[in-house]
Amino acid sequence: MGENKDRMLAGEWYIADDEELGAATVRRERLCLAYNTSTDRAERPALLKELLGEVGERVNIRPPFQCDYGEYIRIGAGTFVNFGAVFLDAAPITVGEDVQIGPNVQLLTPTHELDAERRRAGWEKALPITIGDNVWLGGGVIVCPGVTIGAGTVVGAGSVVTKDLPPGVLAVGNPARVIRTLE
Repeated sequence: MGENKDRMLAGEWYIADDEELGAATVRRERLCLAYNTSTDRAERPALLKELLGEVGERVNIRPPFQCDYGEYIRIGAGTFVNFGAVFLDAAPITVGEDVQIGPNVQLLTPTHELDAERRRAGWEKALPITIGDNVWLGGGVIVCPGVTIGAGTVVGAGSVVTKDLPPGVLAVGNPARVIRTLE
């Protein structure tokens, strides 16, 4: 692995437009295009296994699906991802088992510099996202860098999750706030 990629995966500042990362992007573009245009339901699981770092049994991701690299995404068995998902995996994204992900959900690990000069120069960093088992993310939910969502939690449609959520709660809003505990 190159030094820039090592920094990226360590959650340190790195240059996103780098030759090594660019080669990984070409791989991802090829596999996402093949997955998103395939009408062969038997072919899709094999494409997912090639694209993603780990895919459990009975995972169903409805196209179109987009990601940064794919290889840093792990999805547990029985998980369903609806149309239009965007998983930006400049840091690891771990999705548990039996997770329900609504349409147009975004899991965003990268963050950019606040300093305009460094932002123009291409500096960014990424923090991992972890989604526990049996979580439900409603349509249009955005999960920000570094967030962990505990098992059994439900996040209402259109919510923006900026901080960790504990297990077994209902959270809604922008920013998402816990409104009650679930049985």
